[in-house]
Amino acid sequence: MKTAILRITGLDCANCAARLERKLAKIEGVQEVNLTFATQQLRITAENPMDLLSKIQEVAKKFEPNVNITTESKDAIDLCVDRANDHEECSCNHEHHHEDLQNHEHKFFVSDKNTLLFRVEGLDCANCAAKLERKIAKLPNVEDAILTFSTSQLRVKARHSKNLLEQMQQLAATVEPGVVITPITKTAPQKQEEDDQKADLIKLIIGAVLFVAGTIMHHQIGGYWSLIALIPAYLLLSLDVLKSAVKCIAHKNMLDENFLMSIATIGAFAVGEYPEAVGVMLFFMIGEYFEHRAVAGSRKAIMEAIDMRPETVILLTKDGEQTEIPAEEAMVGDILLVRPGDRIPLDGNVYQGESHVDTSPVTGEPVPVHVVAGDAVISGCVNGDGLLQLQVEKPLSESMVTRILDAVENAAAGKPQMERFITRFSQVYTPFVVIVAALTAVLPPLFSGDWNYWVHTALTFLVISCPCALVLSVPLAYYSGIGKGSRSGILFKSGASLEALNKVKAVVLDKTGTITKGDFKVQQINGENPDQVLALCAACEQNSTHPLAQSIVKEAAVRNLTLLKVDQVSEISGHGVTAVWNGQPIVCGNEKLMHKMGVAVNTTLGDEHTHVYVACNGAYIGAISVGDTIKNTAQQALADLNKKGIKTAILTGDHIGSAEAVGKKVNADRVYADLLPEDKLRICKQLRTEWGNVMFVGDGINDAPVLAGVDVGCAMGSGADAAIEAADAVFMKNDLNAIGKSIDISRLVSKIAIENVVFALVIKALVMVLGLLGFANMWLAVFADSGVAMLCVLNSVRVLMGKNYE
Repeated sequence: MKTAILRITGLDCANCAARLERKLAKIEGVQEVNLTFATQQLRITAENPMDLLSKIQEVAKKFEPNVNITTESKDAIDLCVDRANDHEECSCNHEHHHEDLQNHEHKFFVSDKNTLLFRVEGLDCANCAAKLERKIAKLPNVEDAILTFSTSQLRVKARHSKNLLEQMQQLAATVEPGVVITPITKTAPQKQEEDDQKADLIKLIIGAVLFVAGTIMHHQIGGYWSLIALIPAYLLLSLDVLKSAVKCIAHKNMLDENFLMSIATIGAFAVGEYPEAVGVMLFFMIGEYFEHRAVAGSRKAIMEAIDMRPETVILLTKDGEQTEIPAEEAMVGDILLVRPGDRIPLDGNVYQGESHVDTSPVTGEPVPVHVVAGDAVISGCVNGDGLLQLQVEKPLSESMVTRILDAVENAAAGKPQMERFITRFSQVYTPFVVIVAALTAVLPPLFSGDWNYWVHTALTFLVISCPCALVLSVPLAYYSGIGKGSRSGILFKSGASLEALNKVKAVVLDKTGTITKGDFKVQQINGENPDQVLALCAACEQNSTHPLAQSIVKEAAVRNLTLLKVDQVSEISGHGVTAVWNGQPIVCGNEKLMHKMGVAVNTTLGDEHTHVYVACNGAYIGAISVGDTIKNTAQQALADLNKKGIKTAILTGDHIGSAEAVGKKVNADRVYADLLPEDKLRICKQLRTEWGNVMFVGDGINDAPVLAGVDVGCAMGSGADAAIEAADAVFMKNDLNAIGKSIDISRLVSKIAIENVVFALVIKALVMVLGLLGFANMWLAVFADSGVAMLCVLNSVRVLMGKNYE
């Protein structure tokens, strides 16, 4: 199965997004659909999602005509769609070759600095699009071209863009006159959004003026004279809503917000409440306007917090000249100039210069790091007081700033249980309220005869029947938490991971590399011939990746010892290694391995350090004592967890003495030692039964099974790739304080999500009760709908804006 990541725009309602997601999931061939309203991201998993794009767009357009689905540039999967029926509607007067359509393969290529995007307008035939695509691909400087007829998007991979647009426009004229090709820039969607907002604001102002005039006329003159102002006001304000309502009728979608609002306001006209009908539509549109602004502002705030990608960089040429180029054009090996106060644009090494670098935007670490020539620096950090020349090690697409952005955007696709519950609840809520409204309009008047009053009350219920505030606020709260975490050096891989952290009752930590620095050093060598013991052990351990083994090999190199020649080396996981030297069996490992081999060892070496015993030909010849250093933040981090009521435990493969010494220094509740890799998951499951949900924090390759098997797995950013891949969250800085921070963020997010749900439900229920009692009108119902949604959005963003975690 493959997953295509698409960008979906034009949806202005979180509830509509949830409903569209369900419709897309029913398309034949689709295995999984994930539509994230907060990030405008649509993920489709299917055997070949590229073949389904036309069907996806067809379903989306029927559901909401303003929806536009385009391919995500980050994965650069562009989907060419065969539309065999389009040639029948073609109005051009040239020959069509059907085989062009039948043989046109779906293609894709990876976007890079040479990929350019264009909008193609005026093509009314998929066959013509295929012809134009082939012509453009044959241009001298073009490596590949993909023209997607269904999205009117042209992607061109070219060696350079000089005169490219002019050449493509000339080719387009030979295929079909009237075709216009324009470049797509990053600012185009933003400018279009700003223009739309201005147009909406102008309509609101004009509608408000007409509404005020009509209301004055209604009270002063009376009769139908007020309709001279009120009807134009209503049509101006509700035109888009009425259009959507008509399309809803055509598609038998009677629970759409636009359809219900249209019924409510037209019903108000029918019972003679002219000013209220227009006023409700006016305030509904005002609420929608500010809600959209709030959502857009929230999305922008979150993206600005995590999107540290540079637009341009300063390239130093071989002759020393400075040239400003787009960041995506910088290549590995280029030398970039980073001025004091500038953000490090790409991952690389300091080529020349000296400075202090603020790493807090990426790692959350407040102390600046001193860097000199040869030191590695990561993008997103801020250069301090010195002028640096940076040699690029990774292009923009692979640098830390892009990885953080991708991680956060993709994290929003992992929906927490609360969001899934609210989505299911919304499927019941709206039909329930509509049924209540229908019964209210019919049953009470049969006994009281006051049809106007009860119909008016029923119309009030219709206004608050949309669960948008509920469906929008919960995922936005979690997305804000994901953004907050990224600013603190914590990458949450999904909203579900963030939600699971709130339920954690115990934190279990690997010792080596997590609580300790993992910087092992040989402290002492015991035996009659220490150099021989060290040389023999180093020879056996030289190919091992274990930190203990590496420290022993390093010490042998420091002492300039010649490693002895050994063969038949075999590693025994969690115990040590065996080998053969000069025909004699050699055993290097822990006390448990020595007992297994029947070797008596010196047990008076103490428990402070880890001991690697060495035996030759079945006889003990010495031991190497290796020590590690506890991280400075370990004791404080575990103390903070204890204050939060969270139990702590340490798991390690080291011997019990060394493990207990570390556990005592950091005040851990439990210490488990002498464990094999498979034992760690077993212990975690036991602790889960005893204490509750478990978070495991580790960094090694052998921690990957545990990280994947516990309730929440967290890996250190400096850890092994396997551990990072298996983890639910990654601590970018090797800092244990991030554990407490991540839990604080999750608790705040869960608290705000619950606040939003309770607030929205209580207000809606209160308005319904007040409506039944005659104390609420449609104006208050508008506040219960759009007003509550906007307040929930603002409350959700509080996660991102807050300075503290509590």
